[in-house]
Amino acid sequence: MARIAPLDPPYSTDVAAQLARMMPPGVEPIALFRLFARNLPMAQAMSGWGSYELSRRLSLTLREREIVIDRTCARAGCEYEWGVHISIFAGRAGLRADQVRSLTAGDADDPCWTEPRDKILIRVVDALFDSRDLDDDLWQQLGRHLDEAETLDLLLLCGWYQAISLVGRVTRLPNEPGAPTFASVDVVGPGGDDVGRDRSINGSHGQ
Repeated sequence: MARIAPLDPPYSTDVAAQLARMMPPGVEPIALFRLFARNLPMAQAMSGWGSYELSRRLSLTLREREIVIDRTCARAGCEYEWGVHISIFAGRAGLRADQVRSLTAGDADDPCWTEPRDKILIRVVDALFDSRDLDDDLWQQLGRHLDEAETLDLLLLCGWYQAISLVGRVTRLPNEPGAPTFASVDVVGPGGDDVGRDRSINGSHGQ
């Protein structure tokens, strides 16, 4: 049970309007947003930045964005937010089951990662968790693959989802109904080609 219960309908007019802005048309608001709505001025202030992070204005591609978010949430131990993103975006981002598993419990040296740019994203997220910094060598590697705008987006994206993950964990936010769990990725065998073997980790929601 969540330490701070997300709001349930019926919502006040202001809350209903804010939740509608945070979700696609016709989609019920997820628990995280209903939790934020407990502090409506905060939810309103966060909305613009959160929308930017998930928009095409972000200089990273959708796939790159989801690699960063999934790895960040997994490293932060926030199964709630990790599950939301795997459910909704993993399929759209073209992440295979073995890559989802690697983002959850592996590392950038796993054989599923062949693109240098994918590898550097994972290494940067890990360094930001392990040392809260990037050493000169990793910084130089990053500069060979991302320009300055992309680098700034990467750093802020990781930091933003660390904050989201902290809220999800501290408030003990229960997983969304039907969302995957960290344990569910263990059922995927080597190779990762048969993503459909477990519908919970192939981005089947929201497609």
